[in-house]
Amino acid sequence: MSIAIFSNAFSDELVTATELNRQPGRVLDKAYEHPITITRNDQSFALLRREDVAYLVKGVTQSKAVFEVLSVGFRLLLGQEIGYEHPYGWLRVFDADELQDFIKEVSEAFRLTDTSNQAWDLIDAIIYEWKESSIAISSPELAAAFNDETDEIPLTSPINKSGG
Repeated sequence: MSIAIFSNAFSDELVTATELNRQPGRVLDKAYEHPITITRNDQSFALLRREDVAYLVKGVTQSKAVFEVLSVGFRLLLGQEIGYEHPYGWLRVFDADELQDFIKEVSEAFRLTDTSNQAWDLIDAIIYEWKESSIAISSPELAAAFNDETDEIPLTSPINKSGG
């Protein structure tokens, strides 16, 4: 299910509460295929599959996160201060070119939400990988390990204890 499918969610079939009471099986069969609007007096109710609602809720929740992470990226590009205590304060470790790459990756993945069910997982993975990179970049232990000069020790010839 993609968000594009829900763009016309309310141009669906109208069913009265009376019809729902008289033919619940038929109405549920319709709701399996597409959203149904049930009307009662001057009220309207949406009937759709639970997995579709879960997808919509996930989309709304993650859209907020995408907006926030992109907002932080743009604010950093503009030279604004973002504290490390901010949920996306880890973006501070990247330079302007890296921030632009991050924004491009997240934006392109977000565009896929119209057509792909895996787009939200892709966005999660992108943000996760960039966050892990920021941890690696800001770790003094890792920096020391990468910059450490190795003292190569030549291997000695194996000793044959049997005297050979």
